[in-house]
Amino acid sequence: MMLSDVMEDYLKAIYQLQGEHEERIKTSAIADALEVTSPTVTSMLEKLEDRGLVDREKYRGVTLTDEGETVALEVVRHHRLLEAYLTEHLDYDWSEVHAEADRLEHHISEDFEARVADALDEPEVDPHGSPIPSADLEPPDRSAGKSVTEFAEGDVVVVEEVADHDPEVLSYLATHGVEPGVELEILEVAPFGMVTARSSETVDDVSLPEGVAHHVRVTPLPQAES
Repeated sequence: MMLSDVMEDYLKAIYQLQGEHEERIKTSAIADALEVTSPTVTSMLEKLEDRGLVDREKYRGVTLTDEGETVALEVVRHHRLLEAYLTEHLDYDWSEVHAEADRLEHHISEDFEARVADALDEPEVDPHGSPIPSADLEPPDRSAGKSVTEFAEGDVVVVEEVADHDPEVLSYLATHGVEPGVELEILEVAPFGMVTARSSETVDDVSLPEGVAHHVRVTPLPQAES
């Protein structure tokens, strides 16, 4: 099935918005994610529904069909492998690779994808900690981690994943040592969502506004056996 780049972008956006619970996604959420108008989204969803790629229910939103999810997983795999290759082999900063991968993800062959994966030794995550779908396009486990806003003062957590879409935020987080694999000690959680934490990487205190903190997924630090 031949799809346009824009169609693939919509399927990828729906997949990412669905998250681990695979809930139905509202038109307005897709419009916000892709920075287009709601009527534009409605028009595209009609086309995707006609092709059997999405399932729509009036007033309840949209979800991917099995075929739509397969397409989305292919695009996501391309995107995240490209991000990993750009950082590991071409010395791109992790704040630069999202836009570059967005441009390339629709245009690489399956042979090129396989060679990139082999060169990277089949990575499980991209530079931002996001899981890379396997070559057979089995959906990856997306249940690991919770937003850092869900933890309390005194908790020590490990960064698992950081949203990749805002270069300025990524540069800020990297400067303050907030990257996958780094431990954070939660120093304060303000009433309106501001989180202050200390990174084990830089020993700096870093302030994470709610809009940023929400996109930093972490897991509790495993307790050492006594």
